[in-house]
Amino acid sequence: QRGHNIQLSKALSYILRHGASKEGLQMSEGFVFVDELLKLRQFKRYSENEIRKVVDENDKKRFALRLDPVTNRLQIRANQGHTIEVDDLELNPITDPSDAPVVLHGTYRECWELIKAQGLSRMSRNHIHFAPGEPGEEGVISGMRSSCEILVFIDLRKALSDGFKFYRSANNVILCPGNEQGFLPPQYFEKVMQTKPSKYFILISFTIEQSTS
Repeated sequence: QRGHNIQLSKALSYILRHGASKEGLQMSEGFVFVDELLKLRQFKRYSENEIRKVVDENDKKRFALRLDPVTNRLQIRANQGHTIEVDDLELNPITDPSDAPVVLHGTYRECWELIKAQGLSRMSRNHIHFAPGEPGEEGVISGMRSSCEILVFIDLRKALSDGFKFYRSANNVILCPGNEQGFLPPQYFEKVMQTKPSKYFILISFTIEQSTS
């Protein structure tokens, strides 16, 4: 049963974040109709109740359900992680640094040298994803994998003052589209911490270079 639910969750993530238009699903504010979704070949073995169960039990709160205000039919959406353009997704702008005292991105040691040189990239997604705290802290349910080895803390005040846009999703993930190239450059890194095998702060060479130039 657990494997069945994991397969359903992965299928929902793909359709709602990336594949809705390819499958001919109409999307409004990120929502699609559950009854239309269940007509797709890959969802025919699932039921509405199984979808409700996956949404309720997902520990990262990846999905949201609602009744369509016009038709009263059940709808579902992914809360973030989209590569497709989604109009009017429920993202709350962050305009005051005090609204997000901690903004951090989790990554891995093998990625750090490139990130240190280029900054953080949204890659194929619409946004760079951040968490409002370390995994396991109160209120932190998504935004990074718990297996991440390096935490990049963002200087939100500086990034906001330089015109970068930040948003909070319905499941408390902090999102930033980056610059025109989709990057948040390294000068907006406040500090960087390695968490595994033990915690310590990494010296960021570009801050030294900037301060001595």
